[in-house]
Amino acid sequence: MQRTPVFLALGLALAGAVTSAQAIDEQLLATIGTRVSAVETKMVGWRRDIHEHPELSNQEHRTAALVAAHLRSLGLEVRTGVGGTGVVGLLKGRQPGRVIALRADMDALPVKEMVDLPFASRARGKHMGKEVDVMHACGHDGHTAILMATAEVLAGMKDQIQGSVKFIFQPAEEGPSEVAHGKDGHIGALAMVEAGVLDNPKVDAVVGLHLIPGFAAGTIAYRPGPILASGDSFSIKVTGKQTHGGFPWNGIDPVVSTAQIIMGLQTIVSRQLNLSKEAAVISIGSLHGGNRENIIPESVELLGTVRTFDDAMRDDTLKRMKITAESIAQASGAKAEVNFMKPVYSATVNDENLTARMLPTMKQVTGGKAVLAPKLSASEDFSEFQKKVPGVFFFLGSTGPKQDPNTAAPNHSPKFEIDEASLAVGARALTAVTLDFLGQP
Repeated sequence: MQRTPVFLALGLALAGAVTSAQAIDEQLLATIGTRVSAVETKMVGWRRDIHEHPELSNQEHRTAALVAAHLRSLGLEVRTGVGGTGVVGLLKGRQPGRVIALRADMDALPVKEMVDLPFASRARGKHMGKEVDVMHACGHDGHTAILMATAEVLAGMKDQIQGSVKFIFQPAEEGPSEVAHGKDGHIGALAMVEAGVLDNPKVDAVVGLHLIPGFAAGTIAYRPGPILASGDSFSIKVTGKQTHGGFPWNGIDPVVSTAQIIMGLQTIVSRQLNLSKEAAVISIGSLHGGNRENIIPESVELLGTVRTFDDAMRDDTLKRMKITAESIAQASGAKAEVNFMKPVYSATVNDENLTARMLPTMKQVTGGKAVLAPKLSASEDFSEFQKKVPGVFFFLGSTGPKQDPNTAAPNHSPKFEIDEASLAVGARALTAVTLDFLGQP
């Protein structure tokens, strides 16, 4: 996740624009608040324990065992090993009805923690064959603790539930680390979908949240339609003919071709895409070629990322990138090989009707602090669930009162931290939107 500006004034102005749906009953909301308060100490304890013992993608064995044991203690039907190390709990209400799924991701990142906490991570792990430091630098420890608490609260309200709730604890949101599940190094959500997590019983709606320092704790940030970008990684290898730097005419210079390709890729965004529809980004993050100042190398390799908010624009962008790179290289006698790598992340697009339906409850839970979020060019594999069923993904503000949300360390930073007061807000929100969805006709 990337840090985002806080557009509070705009958000508060537009948060009241959707009024067609009904908010949750005040008495029920008070009951939810009481029950979340009763489990809050345990929730904070779970978060700290998971934070101190982070596990990389597809290696979340300890975390999965902790989650499964808790869900079983609540009397839920529990499945483990779903899509790798995923855990799924099913809570059946007193009466039949629709099914809603709530999702939390469990994996950590190859980041060395630089936050002075008594429960700071000192863990090490294997990432792509290398030993690395490991940290929950994206808030997944909080997501897991919030959903564990939500499961306990809803299990205690089983007699008031009409329908069923699936609790999805997902591995590998950050992508494969050391041991990838399935072919092509699947991201966790896709692996769970392919394992049938949205079936038996069939899910009617799915909800997820993400802690983010761009908003103050106590705030929920929502957005109908696209909220997070797709994410595609690519490599380009430009091959020429090696020669002496003093006699470039005796070879084919892949360095110059690569420079032209880099500039050409930027003109796709600035001159070929209709940016009045959606934004797009092509960035080069790595460039390697040659080993001496006076030798024109045989080849140059670059790595980059593409971000879009529209599937059709995404497909068009990738096609244009391939044509641009190959044509520019060919013009100088070189050859360009473009490769788009897996895993890929589709745009996270919130169902507009479901967002409108849940917004009044989100506003009520936060005392009116449900604000319109800007689109973020970070990516999330929650999109895989949304491809199958209507879904809502929202941000949960995590910055405490002593910090400025605009300058707080962003997700994926070694200095990332959260205000633990935000955990209770997340549990109240997930519980409330669940009961609201299942209780409405």
